[in-house]
Amino acid sequence: MNDYAAGCVVVTGATSGIGLEVARIAAARGSRVVLIARRADALADVAAGLAPHPAGPHLGLAGDVADESAVEEAISRAVAEAGVPWGLVNCAGIVRPALLADTSATIWRQTMETNLTGTFLMTRAVATRLQQAGLTGSIVNVGSEASFLGMPRYAAYCASKAALLGLTRSLAAELAPRIRVNLLCPGPVDTPMLHAELAELAGPGDVQRLWESEAARVPLGRIATARETAEAAVWLLTDAVYATGSVLSLDGGTTGAFMGAQR
Repeated sequence: MNDYAAGCVVVTGATSGIGLEVARIAAARGSRVVLIARRADALADVAAGLAPHPAGPHLGLAGDVADESAVEEAISRAVAEAGVPWGLVNCAGIVRPALLADTSATIWRQTMETNLTGTFLMTRAVATRLQQAGLTGSIVNVGSEASFLGMPRYAAYCASKAALLGLTRSLAAELAPRIRVNLLCPGPVDTPMLHAELAELAGPGDVQRLWESEAARVPLGRIATARETAEAAVWLLTDAVYATGSVLSLDGGTTGAFMGAQR
């Protein structure tokens, strides 16, 4: 997967959805993986199910990416047990759809803290250790089509994901040439988070209708799988990609192809 003889890949949000698939692909292609998520039991199960690594077991570290001390503790342990991380994929995220009048300050803060502050804290923790060790590395942040689109009921989510674009480009400029930082922006992806999101929006019996509507708004006519989205994240992570500060919109055309005239 890379030219690094030591170290590891850190994946946040690693127990479900895109993060889980990133961990599986990275491990299958020869990386030792450090998984970070909130649930220790789920982390243990995921780590045990990954392709084994000759240098030692994959690590599952429970913690909240929005908690500065928890992040520092997790990355310090990762360095001690698996070496300085050469790669980081920031997949941890939440979404709480609500009308503006119903978007409490708590919802706003939780969304920004997980989606934006968590990415900042993880990136800072990994990048500073790479710099201290004089190593090169790669960081992939997971944004969204909401990094570019305004969506009713998604003020907090859209704001958090749009901010990731600015964060990614700023850090790409600052950390070049030794550390690459890129942004992957999926459209709708078949993950537990999307299912929960649609269930929260739908009334009884309306989830299937919303699912079909979600697929219909995508020019390619379907919702992406977590696996194909994770493949793109791992590709961006690798040395073969001549990119930093770049954005890969993997959204089936939702931000690039206007379909209104055809409907």
